[in-house]
Amino acid sequence: MHYYRYSNAEVSCWYKYLLFSYNIVFWLAGVAFLAAGLWAWSEKGVLSDLTKVTGLHGLDPVLLVLLVGVVMFTLGFAGCVGALRENICLLKFFCGAIVFIFLLELAVAVMAFLFQDWVRDRVKEFFENNIKSYRDDIDLQNIIDSLQRLNHCCGAQGPEDWDFNIYFNCNSESKSREKCGVPFSCCIPDPAQKVVNTQCGYDIRTKSKNQWDDQIFVKGCIHALEAWLPRNIYIVAGVFIAISLLQIFGIFLARSLISDIEAVKASNAF
Repeated sequence: MHYYRYSNAEVSCWYKYLLFSYNIVFWLAGVAFLAAGLWAWSEKGVLSDLTKVTGLHGLDPVLLVLLVGVVMFTLGFAGCVGALRENICLLKFFCGAIVFIFLLELAVAVMAFLFQDWVRDRVKEFFENNIKSYRDDIDLQNIIDSLQRLNHCCGAQGPEDWDFNIYFNCNSESKSREKCGVPFSCCIPDPAQKVVNTQCGYDIRTKSKNQWDDQIFVKGCIHALEAWLPRNIYIVAGVFIAISLLQIFGIFLARSLISDIEAVKASNAF
């Protein structure tokens, strides 16, 4: 006896391989993020002593890279294998995770708009905690320096915030050479200098505040970011919309493929 498969009882190759192509990019990107994060931890000696992960009071940027890598790798793998193997469980996991992430992003955006004062206080607290750990982690130090240089700012609310760091604190008992100073990234750059003067912020806060304006940035980074956002609102909105459209497209492909697979199974059951 011969059995024939009807043409309408086949999973759409269009949805199947488009979803696979969509996810292979994220899967490879996840692998790259994980590799970069593990390499950075290896260079810092964290892999040989995992207690260093909890020893840092501020944010370890590598941890964020690894978290993004794990999420992208997991979702990319589930989407790729689910599409190729026509596995409904993996596809539903992929679809549900994307929906959850999308709703989480939307909720964060709405909360940030409705509770601006609360968000400002949390950002201030977060920035101050990272100032405390400025010298404890080279990656965190580079991020803070880049933020201050690019935004022409210093500290969370101002240069005085560097009192939170034991090396820059003005405490009379401090033995640090950086005592009562600020990092070089707070200094107003001199166009004539081709080499960065990393000692330009030494002892600056022992001087009168009237003299600060000529040597360092006096605006806090929170105020600088608040001023930056309205000027670049279209860029921020464009990035958010682009990410949202990518997520919606992935959800659409996954749901379409799931519907096709379920229809084929129902058709073959008769």
